[in-house]
Amino acid sequence: MSKNLINRRVFTAGTALAAAALAAPALRAQNRPEKTKVAIAVGGKASFYYLPLTLAEQLGYFKAEGLEVEISDFAGGARALQAVVGGSADVVSGAYEHTINLQNKGQMFQAFVLQGRAPQIALGISNKTLPGYKSVADLKGKKIGVTAPGSSTNMMANLVLSRAGIKAGDVSFIGVGTSAGALTALRSGQIDAICNIDPVMTMLEQKGDVRIVFDTRTLKGTREVFGGPMPAACLYAPMEFLQKNPNTAQALTNAIVHGLKWLQTAGPSDIIKTVPESYLLGDRGLYLASFDKVRESIALDGVFPEEGGKTALRALASFDATLKADKIDLAKTWTNQFAARAKARFKA
Repeated sequence: MSKNLINRRVFTAGTALAAAALAAPALRAQNRPEKTKVAIAVGGKASFYYLPLTLAEQLGYFKAEGLEVEISDFAGGARALQAVVGGSADVVSGAYEHTINLQNKGQMFQAFVLQGRAPQIALGISNKTLPGYKSVADLKGKKIGVTAPGSSTNMMANLVLSRAGIKAGDVSFIGVGTSAGALTALRSGQIDAICNIDPVMTMLEQKGDVRIVFDTRTLKGTREVFGGPMPAACLYAPMEFLQKNPNTAQALTNAIVHGLKWLQTAGPSDIIKTVPESYLLGDRGLYLASFDKVRESIALDGVFPEEGGKTALRALASFDATLKADKIDLAKTWTNQFAARAKARFKA
């Protein structure tokens, strides 16, 4: 090989590397989050419902995307939503159907990455105060514990009650949170039934405190209750935030989808090592038993199912007379534009 040819090849390679080096900062600058500090409000962070959020935080995936994320935990999804509406948080980690309720009130919010493909909510009857329970009709006049009034657990309870001809005003809903307080409320007899998420429900079930009568911790159970695919936990934000900060939304989505990808091959011991000790509620075995029950309900790639919005709208309209279903533009309540890119990047 001639010396000139070698020199030409070295020069060409060197030029290509130099061009790449010059282009790289430009690419990074172009995709840098517009807002690097993001406040996320969540209702019940320690629950499996929001496990993908915890994983993205604990595994450093938000930081890897150039974000400094502050997560504020509230007693339920409705309160987390109030934080964003009130301006103290940018994004909600909450239930998808809130975007429909908000639009019904003239507030435009959009869900942009899915964390759960089933609601993971179970309705259990207290074996202590209602040992003779036979049907939903027996709940009339009773006290039902939900994570927080107006949250997705409240929504599912309303749906189940309405099918039995029971109105929301025929029962008393009591906010009990998603952890130790919920266990205490049921076991002490403060409530007669509980509509909640895991690990709380599995703990009550395994100790014989409740009998589960409706269960959306599986895809099959979700179809039985809702009649179709029901998108659950997701990140959603005011549409104005997403329009002004598309790179930030993409970075948040990337972190969540990265966590979902990690979860596809993670074993029980990996989960235990990653989540904070307080999440286990003092019982590792029961925590892992809970995880087994909900694993299939966790999203795989952050993408929303096409029919999901219709299922949610139908469910809400069945018991909420104030919801103007024909006025809701479902296409504005969710988007896959960010999740599709993240899915391709992480091969989720």
